Amino acid sequence: MKNILLLLVTILFCSCSSSKITGDQMVGKTKQNLLKTWGTPIRVFDNTTNGEIFVYADQIYDESNRNDSREAGSSYWKYTYLYVDKNGKVSSFRNEKQNYPPQALDSDKLATMNLLTAK
Repeated sequence: MKNILLLLVTILFCSCSSSKITGDQMVGKTKQNLLKTWGTPIRVFDNTTNGEIFVYADQIYDESNRNDSREAGSSYWKYTYLYVDKNGKVSSFRNEKQNYPPQALDSDKLATMNLLTAK
């Protein structure tokens, strides 16, 4: 009985660890599939010449430098930009780490940095 329980727990952990869908697995999928799989993006930019950019963000807390248990650890934002072309398909993606929150993303500033087009 213990062996069966151990086997079931192992299978459960293995199935959960491989269920993360990455940006490269979404390339070629439809916009509807993207929304179904990843959910609503935190920001959407209209890239009029090339389609849309869906922005997904996670705030990551780094607690390795904490000296006191009451002190908050440092954090950063992990962004994934998914580029959806005019045909409604994911054409590419880009990941980056930044210190600013998603509300601070400025499409005009990104456009001048040539970050709005797929690489």
